[in-house]
Amino acid sequence: MDTSDLISVVITTYNRCDALLAVLDGLSRQTDRSFEVIVADDGSREEHRQPVLDSAVARALRIVHVWHPDVGFTASRVRNRGVAAASGRYLVFLDGDCVPEVDFIARHKWLAQTGFFVNGSRVLLSPELTQHVVSGAEQICGRSRAYWFKQRLRGHASKLTGLLRLPDWSGRVQRTFSWKGIRSCNIGVWRSDFERVDGFDESFVGWGHEDADFVLRLHHGGIARKNGFCATEVYHLWHKEAARDRASQNAQTVQERAKSDVVRAALGYSQQRINDDAVITRLG
Repeated sequence: MDTSDLISVVITTYNRCDALLAVLDGLSRQTDRSFEVIVADDGSREEHRQPVLDSAVARALRIVHVWHPDVGFTASRVRNRGVAAASGRYLVFLDGDCVPEVDFIARHKWLAQTGFFVNGSRVLLSPELTQHVVSGAEQICGRSRAYWFKQRLRGHASKLTGLLRLPDWSGRVQRTFSWKGIRSCNIGVWRSDFERVDGFDESFVGWGHEDADFVLRLHHGGIARKNGFCATEVYHLWHKEAARDRASQNAQTVQERAKSDVVRAALGYSQQRINDDAVITRLG
């Protein structure tokens, strides 16, 4: 990718402004500044929405905040809304509890390649370290190897891959579809490929597997997977597991589609939206 190309970072969030502010702080420290930030808010309450809109880091990043009323877990819908407000040729989807390292944007640009999407990875943080981060007591971006070895030894980080930077080589490419390691909390895709599969499928509601469906349809559309391990890791702040009431039903839908050649979403990005209830706030 040309270093001047704009990346649109679409961050999904819901009722966790302390974590989102830590993510925005990480983005404010990037070595590559050619990006925009779209916050795709899945119906956060006012006490979580307003602190973000009032924050200095959100104004400095000139974020676009896209919010719609809370009607349950509708991550696909709000991600599509976020993309509609974005202007970059390349999209990076990030969750609002995943703090990026300082070279996160630079590494996604480095791995971006026509005919591929990038499936990123994550380092899980402990509840204790997470609390220090969201309270502002500890900064985790741009830290030394010694710092992360200490956190790993203390059980505060699940692995040390965030320290490594492996080359862009053929071993990253995975041309077959696999559920393993699919993380919509960290994924990069060309906007043209996103539009080719009609984005995320909004018929997936409740927690789970809308990301696997998205990746499956990219695969059916001829877009290969490139794994971003040891390049684009994010630090995943600890949280309690979300309710998974629809997970098995969503998984069954993906399994059925895996037997087909379906490419476009059943209820996708391009659908006509009548009486759109999204509220868009542009800062800066």
